[in-house]
Amino acid sequence: MMLNSKTIGNKIAQARKEINLSQAELAQQVSISPQAVGKWERGESLPDISTLNRLAEILGVDLNYFSDNFQNKEVVTTFMEKNDPQTVEIQTNPRRKNDWDWDMSQGNWSDADFSGLKNVKEKFSSSNIKNCKFMNSDLSGLILGKNNIELCDFSGSDIRNSKIQSSNLLNNQFNKCSFIDAELFKSNIEKCNFSEANFAGAEILESNFESSTVNDVVWRFTKFKKANISNITFTGTFEDCHFEHCSFYKVKFENATILNTFFKYNDRFKKVEFINCTVDSITYAFLKNNQANLKSVNLLE
Repeated sequence: MMLNSKTIGNKIAQARKEINLSQAELAQQVSISPQAVGKWERGESLPDISTLNRLAEILGVDLNYFSDNFQNKEVVTTFMEKNDPQTVEIQTNPRRKNDWDWDMSQGNWSDADFSGLKNVKEKFSSSNIKNCKFMNSDLSGLILGKNNIELCDFSGSDIRNSKIQSSNLLNNQFNKCSFIDAELFKSNIEKCNFSEANFAGAEILESNFESSTVNDVVWRFTKFKKANISNITFTGTFEDCHFEHCSFYKVKFENATILNTFFKYNDRFKKVEFINCTVDSITYAFLKNNQANLKSVNLLE
């Protein structure tokens, strides 16, 4: 399923003609210009997700209608004779009576604007998503499995209580996102920007966490377990965090305050750099037991 401007344009034109609406009449109901509708139908531009929802309502179609794999067919079983069933396919109108129960899983999505999206849950699972916008979206409770997400912008989105499993996150923007109580499991997280994100209560388990920006991130009750952490510079405050059975490569803690934080059974920890860091006594004990270089670590009185 590849959703692009040409696909959507053709579908808008088809559904509009079926209910005998002109481009001007459709434009009036959507509160845009007729020229904008023309650009959609020619595949020159793409409606954002909120406009697609409005179009689905006006045109009397399910939101899935705009995707390539929407099957506008219905299977009907008829009985020509007793005990002689015959299954046939008939063409049906794309209108559906349900409450827009859309599902975008198992698809390929590119260059689409889903900003402001809500109530996603599992509806994007097992999808390839590239160069899409999800800014300021309510993605709380999001469940992703076997996703490939690349060059997307999630800035300002609420991703709390999410479960991201066996997925690849590459070159994405997660600025000011909430990952409170999220779980990232067996995933590859690489070259992403998490500046000012909140990872309170989050768990990063059996995942690669690599070459990402983590400026001014909230780390509180955050757990890293069996994670491969590389090319990361951690700053700011760590409080009640947990690093266990992790592997470190080119990792720095710089100008960081680390409090009541647990370090245990970590690999290659001797090479982790601590630059101008302040720790409490319990954290200092864990670092020393992990054979960390403590030359630039200050102990709180």
